[in-house]
Parts: sequence; C-alpha cells; structure tokens
Amino acid sequence: MNWEAIYNPWMIKHIMVSNQRLYSMIRTKEIQCAGNARLKIYGTLKCSSGKRMKKENRVFFKDGVEARAAGFRPCGNCLRS
Repeated sequence: MNWEAIYNPWMIKHIMVSNQRLYSMIRTKEIQCAGNARLKIYGTLKCSSGKRMKKENRVFFKDGVEARAAGFRPCGNCLRS
C-alpha cells in the first residue's frame, strides 16, 4: 500500500469521498485535476487516460500546481507543454 498517497495533504483519494461530494467539488472547481497515485501522473478531468484508471489509484488535486508539489508529472495525452 502506498501510504504517502493516503496521507499527502494535497490529494483527495477517490475511494475516501462519496460520489455526490465528488461531483459537488468538480462543479465548484475545488478539484480540477486527477492523478494516478501508483504511477505519479496527473491530468485534466476530461482525459481519456484518467477515465480508465481504477478508483483505488485515483486521486484528485485542486490544480496542477498542487499535483506537481505532490511529486506528480503531467499526463502526456492531455497536458502536452
């Protein structure tokens, strides 16, 4: 188990939040990025790669700055820069 992903203050684990609360946070822009805790990759919420990952591995961030601060790198599919 990846304990860093559980206790990192920047991340919200998908399995720890109800779907209703999650949708509310997306609507109010409290979260704008999602990442894979095992691979340490993050991307936009619309990314097709992110939609295929398991809930157990999915984490959410307010923005890319928080994701990078947590040690994640951008997704090559949706965040080419």
